[in-house]
Amino acid sequence: MTWGRQRYSHPLIIIVTDMPDHHSLDIKRVAILFAGGPAPAANAVISTAAFSFLEEGSQVFGIKHGYSRLAEYTAAGPLQEGTDYIRFTHDNLAQARCSRGIMIGTARTNPGKYVSAPEHLKDPELVAPLRRVYEGLCSLEVDALISIGGDDTLKTANKLKMFQDNLPADARRFPVVHLPKTIDNDYSGIDFTFGFFTAVETLAEEIRNLNYDAAASRAYFLCEAMGRSAGWLAYGAAIAGEASMVLSVEDVQGALAEKEIVNAETGESRKVMALDRVVDRMVDMMLAREREGREYGTIVIAEGMAEYLPAKYLEGVNRDDHGHINISTINLCALMSGLIADRYTERTGKIRKVNGLQLGYESRCAPPHAYDVMLGSQLGVGAYRALVEEKLNGVMVSVEGQFNLRYVPFEQLVDPETLVTKVRFIETDSDFHRLARFLETCIDD
Repeated sequence: MTWGRQRYSHPLIIIVTDMPDHHSLDIKRVAILFAGGPAPAANAVISTAAFSFLEEGSQVFGIKHGYSRLAEYTAAGPLQEGTDYIRFTHDNLAQARCSRGIMIGTARTNPGKYVSAPEHLKDPELVAPLRRVYEGLCSLEVDALISIGGDDTLKTANKLKMFQDNLPADARRFPVVHLPKTIDNDYSGIDFTFGFFTAVETLAEEIRNLNYDAAASRAYFLCEAMGRSAGWLAYGAAIAGEASMVLSVEDVQGALAEKEIVNAETGESRKVMALDRVVDRMVDMMLAREREGREYGTIVIAEGMAEYLPAKYLEGVNRDDHGHINISTINLCALMSGLIADRYTERTGKIRKVNGLQLGYESRCAPPHAYDVMLGSQLGVGAYRALVEEKLNGVMVSVEGQFNLRYVPFEQLVDPETLVTKVRFIETDSDFHRLARFLETCIDD
């Protein structure tokens, strides 16, 4: 008879008892992979997932630098321990939960970039990168894959599962479980993602510092925060940092939006912001603060607003493997700060310095806050529970309430026809959105 840990329904408590361990551990080898941008508490997720399996006697492999090596598996030869993957041990997991960075590295390689519809999974050429990933993992004889990453990594996890679903009946298969990661917090299926609150506090501290700098020189700072698809990070940092105003992609509506433009070649429509009115709204805020005797302030915008610029500002801008425009080449804060300063002078006849500043990278590997460590740890343990206790495949681990685990099927998160995930925007009628409006400088519309 073997003795083990009896896991009760409460997700935060593991009680050691004299009860026999009834788990039939089908997973002898498990791979953990992290992809996309870094996030605070990444190592809490990785280490707790690895620890959970090590405690049950499994071998745990940490795939290094995302899918970059797996996507080249056949051509580049067999995977090399130390270079392409590591074996987790209790020693290399010691004190890892609160450490910074990503202990197995990351990359943005997208092996599913050629698969944009279910029928593409039957095309050998289009699925070739996915097949190499599958074969590379099979070479390690893994019985499961734990994927950690953003919505693009979720799409890849779903495609890898679907790829296996299309294999011959006698082919090797392994379940895929995904853990949601993004400091942008724009994930469907979970309320808050690990690293979000650490990133918010890191950016908020910078904004608080800039407030003092702005007051000293009677100037403004325009801070461009990360957040390609939604404004959670910009709004959180603005609220916690006491910014004068915050705007994000969710605010490009009503008076701040032009009519959607339809691409004649593709038929796709694109929302475009009314740039002049957005700039005027910011200048209105500056003038309102001056009437209150405050000739300084900070404005926070989300980088994703660059996607809504008029077409002339996007000419020649390239896209990455995931189809996103290269926002860094636009330098939105520099563009907007210049327009605001010029418009302020035009309307007042005075000069007011407006400094553009990009924020974000410094927050991605900041020391993780306790909340993010707890959330990340629960997600890591959730991967173990999904695979071993629940015997699940093709689910994303989520947390709600008192860190209660739930498992969301990929089918609920990914469009079955386009294989694209759904962005979770800030609801403009929500109390969170209203909180930012309530706290910022009042403007008479």
